[in-house]
Amino acid sequence: MKISFLLHNAYGIGGTITTTFNLAQALATRHEVEIISALRHRERPNFALDPKVRLRPLVDLRDEKDHPLHTRPARVFPAAEYRHQQYSELTDQRIGECLQATDADVVIGTRPGLNVHLALQAPSHVARIGQEHLTLDNHSPALRTALRRAYPRLDVLTTVTEADAAAYRRKMHLPGVRVEALPNSVPDPVLPAADGRAKVVIAAGRLVPVKRYDLLIEAFARVAATHPDWQLRIYGKGEEHDRLRHLVQSLDLNDNVFLMGAAAPMEAEWVKGSIGAAASNFEPFGMTIVEAMRCGLPVVSTDCPYGPGEIIKDGIDGRLVPVGDHAAFGDALLELVGDDERRRDMGRAAMENARRFAPAPVVEQAELLIDQAVSARRGGQPAPPGREGLHHTLVSRGFAARDAAHAAAGTALRAIRKGHGQR
Repeated sequence: MKISFLLHNAYGIGGTITTTFNLAQALATRHEVEIISALRHRERPNFALDPKVRLRPLVDLRDEKDHPLHTRPARVFPAAEYRHQQYSELTDQRIGECLQATDADVVIGTRPGLNVHLALQAPSHVARIGQEHLTLDNHSPALRTALRRAYPRLDVLTTVTEADAAAYRRKMHLPGVRVEALPNSVPDPVLPAADGRAKVVIAAGRLVPVKRYDLLIEAFARVAATHPDWQLRIYGKGEEHDRLRHLVQSLDLNDNVFLMGAAAPMEAEWVKGSIGAAASNFEPFGMTIVEAMRCGLPVVSTDCPYGPGEIIKDGIDGRLVPVGDHAAFGDALLELVGDDERRRDMGRAAMENARRFAPAPVVEQAELLIDQAVSARRGGQPAPPGREGLHHTLVSRGFAARDAAHAAAGTALRAIRKGHGQR
């Protein structure tokens, strides 16, 4: 089978690029796989890519950023999409031509704007799978309207959490479209796991406001006050760097908190720590949480929408704390810092429980979805509906559990009201 991924820019840095590369390489062991990059701005990707996966750019900004068509706004790529300003009539043309000429059995879009291209422009014989790497609730009303118009032409829509899949099923009218949760996978570690002895807390990701590294630093100040031999290492780069540096200085934490810069891959850094941390206000999935857990670190995280609550089992392999509460975050860190045996037990549980995000089970689920979508498209039928509980083994508890409970309660209430209305 030939599988094509349609990606925004394979030459950049980000979670969608990482997980697309991971899935493409895993599928390439049994299929012909290519990644089509709408844009390109440098010679080589930042991440290594298996030679079995073909990488093909459509618009090379090194040579074509001043192309006359690239100065005109895109018409197919939706105006309400976050990346719209980076698209143009030239990208509209190249993506449309690429899709019309494709010999792939299935094309997988990796962001809303590209999913719209896929839905509207792919030939009828091609199975169409759209991926959502953010969340429905994160999209503006204008973008939701654009998606409602295009997405009914997809065969399958995948989200990275069950909570977001449930939101799409409840809030979007997508008749005939199979909506399933397909989590991101993290490659199997190659280094020995952390042993829980290092007095180091580690966090990683873009230094942007939504990640709330300021809250993490403030929470860690409580740790440093009673355990001055512990460190917090934050890996990443971004617009918040200078503000975070000033915060560290103002709290007199120069000997305890370190902004380490970007590191790729992160595995060699995770195993140097004993606790992972994630303080985000919003996290569609939580790749760094899974990475840390796969390296043997229990993770303290905010219970933000949607990912952490589906990854962490609170009190078993990590801790979930309320969003924005630096005192609760500090208490959770102190709980693990002050109890060596509990920290190591939770680290071992984290490593075991995070195996469900290894490539093998995720790729198995992806292949099933792809096979069924291709078969249904060839047979002229809609993709088969999802199986009840397909994603159950990947779901923990937390925000997602509450969201699902509210949805179930709402369904039951509507059924009761309907029953009363029929009497």
